[in-house]
Amino acid sequence: MNLDYATLDALRRQHPAWRLLVADHAPLIASFLQRVFVAPNVRVMAQSDLVEALQDTLYGLREQLGEQAFPKSAHEYLNDWAANDKGWLRKFYPAGSDEVHFDLTPATERGLAWLGTLSQRAFVGTESRLLTLFDLLKQMHQGSETDPQLRVAELHKQRDAIDAEIARVAAGDMPLLDDTALRERFLHFTALARELLTDFREVEHNFRALDRTVRERIALWNGAKGALLQQIMGERDAIAESDQGKSFRAFWDFLMSQQRQDELTQLLEQVLALKPVAALEPDPRLKRVHYDWLEAGEHAQATVALLSQQLRRFLDDQAWLENRRIMDILHSLEARTLALRAQLPKGDFGAIDEIGASIELPLERPLFSPPIKLVLDNQALQAGDEDLDASALFHQTRIDKAQLAAHVRQMLQQRKQVSLAEVLSAHPLQQGLSELVAYLQLASESSDTLVDDTVQETVQWQVADPDAAGEPVPVMRQASLPRVIFVRH
Repeated sequence: MNLDYATLDALRRQHPAWRLLVADHAPLIASFLQRVFVAPNVRVMAQSDLVEALQDTLYGLREQLGEQAFPKSAHEYLNDWAANDKGWLRKFYPAGSDEVHFDLTPATERGLAWLGTLSQRAFVGTESRLLTLFDLLKQMHQGSETDPQLRVAELHKQRDAIDAEIARVAAGDMPLLDDTALRERFLHFTALARELLTDFREVEHNFRALDRTVRERIALWNGAKGALLQQIMGERDAIAESDQGKSFRAFWDFLMSQQRQDELTQLLEQVLALKPVAALEPDPRLKRVHYDWLEAGEHAQATVALLSQQLRRFLDDQAWLENRRIMDILHSLEARTLALRAQLPKGDFGAIDEIGASIELPLERPLFSPPIKLVLDNQALQAGDEDLDASALFHQTRIDKAQLAAHVRQMLQQRKQVSLAEVLSAHPLQQGLSELVAYLQLASESSDTLVDDTVQETVQWQVADPDAAGEPVPVMRQASLPRVIFVRH
């Protein structure tokens, strides 16, 4: 791409990645999307889960920066990020679900990947890259050689080199990679593995664009079906035979082999067990990075399946003939909808009173029942005890369990686990023993809580007891209980 002024100015105004980098809340957006989507390799997330995760993030930031730092709600921020003028998230309804889901756009993931390259690298490897470039040149040269004699001569040369290496190893001369070479190659592998996941999202986006184009053509088509199928199948074959399509198909065939998967699993376990590699503290998800590749590839394959489904519906001759008039009406509506796609209506443009008809069967109506006559008792009411102490009715306390759970989540945002004593040290008990019991109830209801019976912890709190003169006097209370540990999921 030519980086002239006109091109860069158009990218600054139109490209979602550039808009993300210059956004007002770019640190919030980039850090949240990196943590939720990219780091765990999550392809699609439901709106309820994403809103909950963003609410926790906003809560922690508002505690540090103030309530005015991020004034909008989590739901408003997500809708804003998925708007057409932003394009950082894709908002859609998946098949078979009535809940909104979100997905990261390829442009956003490329912007996040570029941000990751800005930090200063403590180790820059060059040997592994040079060897990779050299191997690529050799593969291209050998793979394009048409002379059989030269190909055979090269294969003999490789065989002689392998035989010489076998002889050296048999004689006890085994050259090993030093720690620097191992670390360099592992960092190169990690970078390529992450770039491959990023490329999958772009491949899926290209297939989804093709599916959208097919839907629009079917909606606006008025001619013969054969001509439309010839155009669609020609474009699909062109994509399948393109460089991207051939590369994706070769990758998928290679990775779908059970033998290759087992080999990758064994190699990853052996490499991650090396001391120089373990000293780098690699991401534990690298052990299953090939399964992440499979999951990402399945999303791309599912998009291709949607395209095939649209073609099968279009080829259903019987439904086409029986519902010709209905299809014409639907095509007209779809054509008008596509024409007005850029002109969004203002305000409420439609309303539905009920989602279903109310049906009441005659036998479901209750039969007539005569009213029951009320019989009054003529007993006289006696006066109650006037000296009854009613102060207990006005000293009832209510424990806000949601606030207690928020205290635990707040402390787990910076630590992987925290004990109940540490939570109470940061947030002392205000309601005494009843509040402590509420904390224990939260721990018993959560699956991410551990109880260590071998360690006893002492919890203290302060209460106010009236003295002889009726004045409240602060009194310390304490309780001994096994250590309760909250763990971040």
